Amino acid sequence: MAVRHLKTGKSQTERADEDSKVRSVVEDTLGEIEKNGDTAVRALSEKFDRYTPASFKLSEEEIESLVRKLSARELADIRFAQEQVAKFARAQRASMTDIEIETLPGVILGHKNIPVQSVGCYVPGGKFPMVASAHMSVATATVAGVPRIVAATPPFKGEPNPGVIAAMHFGGAHEIYVLGGIQAIGALAIGTETIKPVHMLVGPGNAFVAEAKRQLFGRIGIDLFAGPTETMIIADRTVDAEMCATDLLGQAEHGYNSPCVLITNSQKLAEETMQEIERILQILPTAETARASWENYGEVIVCDTYDEMLAVADDIASEHVQVMTDRDDWFLENMKCYGALFLGPRTNVANGDKVIGTNHTLPTKKAGRYTGGLWVGKFLKTHSYQRVVTDEAATLIGRYGSRLCMLEGFVAHAEQCNLRVRRYGGQNVPYGAAAV
Repeated sequence: MAVRHLKTGKSQTERADEDSKVRSVVEDTLGEIEKNGDTAVRALSEKFDRYTPASFKLSEEEIESLVRKLSARELADIRFAQEQVAKFARAQRASMTDIEIETLPGVILGHKNIPVQSVGCYVPGGKFPMVASAHMSVATATVAGVPRIVAATPPFKGEPNPGVIAAMHFGGAHEIYVLGGIQAIGALAIGTETIKPVHMLVGPGNAFVAEAKRQLFGRIGIDLFAGPTETMIIADRTVDAEMCATDLLGQAEHGYNSPCVLITNSQKLAEETMQEIERILQILPTAETARASWENYGEVIVCDTYDEMLAVADDIASEHVQVMTDRDDWFLENMKCYGALFLGPRTNVANGDKVIGTNHTLPTKKAGRYTGGLWVGKFLKTHSYQRVVTDEAATLIGRYGSRLCMLEGFVAHAEQCNLRVRRYGGQNVPYGAAAV
């Protein structure tokens, strides 16, 4: 393929070194929480957030007081955005049905979709108060019917952020903690003297939060590995450099390590977009952060064909993929590895992040190759069951089961089947033999 990189970011080796350092810090920190519980959590909150309240858990009175700090317009906007997310989640939930079928006469098989019984919803907010993340996790868990929803968010400028707390409260959180970073993830997963652990953790976060979830996976469930945000633009001559540059920097301002990639079949658009990015960085209030992401993690890739663009995009498997071409539906039909697609110039990632209704907690670091993003189904466990209701069915299945167990050498397994053949089929199967 004729693929040319006009700009590259840090090498995979450099990124791996950064990941290794994060892993070590997280492992040590989780060990402290495991050993010292509330004492460790309080010390970590003081160290990283300068925040040590009498209780990290907000009372109903404290929640109501924070909500009252918001204007009527702010409250209405939060409720509007939350309703869009809940509306889509309800439609998704309705698509997931319990089933029961009779696969053979007298053999009943089925499955039930059961909510996870307790979920911790992490909402980032140390640098930017991520109000929208509360909709994505808390409100979606509520639609799924989770009976215990625990929400945690770091303090913003030394105190709880009213917008984030209101969104958590409106979304249906049963417990709200003002607690951030590794200490929040560890407390919710491991538990402390005052925080009962949850069965599952969800929500985006920085590299430390993502690594903490990774290390705790298995002990608790997680939604996915959602590290620093990623964005990709797939564009051709149908759009201009201003739109491409604006959409790339729109995600680059998230943090100092947010990959942003342009894939195009237009050399002219690629060069003009790089120039436009430099122009915007001169006037962007968050340019310090955005520039670091662009310089260290930005890429510009020029391809000759749309097929090449598709192949490169699927290989990168970016979290957000903005498609602005003369064949957007072709990319929708053919792309296989990504977090979420944003199709056409009228669409943008910011709307997806904040208000349009799809979930913004999405796979990063190529996880889009094997999982989609957070959705109502992540909060549900699909459990199967079976029932045999006739003697004839018990005998028929028992014979097959007996022979297949003996084929594998499982004699005690076979006896479970043989017992049913003897009792319900009246056949004398010798102990340790296969039924006929």
